[in-house]
Amino acid sequence: MKQHQLSIEARFRPEILERILRVVRHRGFQVCSMNMASLTNTSNINIEMIVASQRSVDLLSTQLSKLMDVACVQIQQQTTQQIRA
Repeated sequence: MKQHQLSIEARFRPEILERILRVVRHRGFQVCSMNMASLTNTSNINIEMIVASQRSVDLLSTQLSKLMDVACVQIQQQTTQQIRA
């Protein structure tokens, strides 16, 4: 499986994490790790996420960008690793 690191900047809403995770799941990606932090002096949050799938990460990035409260989605790096169950 390929692993991809995403950086997502979004407006903080109580439901934003649920929306992001739902899109990740519906697009066939597995969350390997996730970290969220508030940005200083703003109502925005930054989410760093590593996801894995055989699918193209561009598919996921495009769908996440369409979410109402998501301001920016950046693909940080792409690596290929064997993930064992």
